[in-house]
Amino acid sequence: MIPVIGLVVGVGLGLFLQPDVPLWLQPYLPIAIVAALDAVVGALRALGERRFDDRVFVVSFISNVTIAGFMVFLGDQLGVGSQLSTGVVVVLGIRIFANAAAIRRRIFHA
Repeated sequence: MIPVIGLVVGVGLGLFLQPDVPLWLQPYLPIAIVAALDAVVGALRALGERRFDDRVFVVSFISNVTIAGFMVFLGDQLGVGSQLSTGVVVVLGIRIFANAAAIRRRIFHA
């Protein structure tokens, strides 16, 4: 119940305060969100398989966001930022859809 309350309060504060994303952070934010979604969908799959561990989730969440952000930063430094960003999104998207398919198979027994 506490995570749900935290989510509601966080969304409410975000809508009320409407924070601005700094210009230097804007290229990294979409990648960080996709990386975070990958960790969340993976956690949902683990929860459905009764092997969820909160420590693994936190480490996965933080490391996914950090590694994805670093890869985009490295791509920017090498001059291939948009191509590397696309690659990161494709890889994380494949992982998200694979986990979603596993969740769907588990729910519908198909």
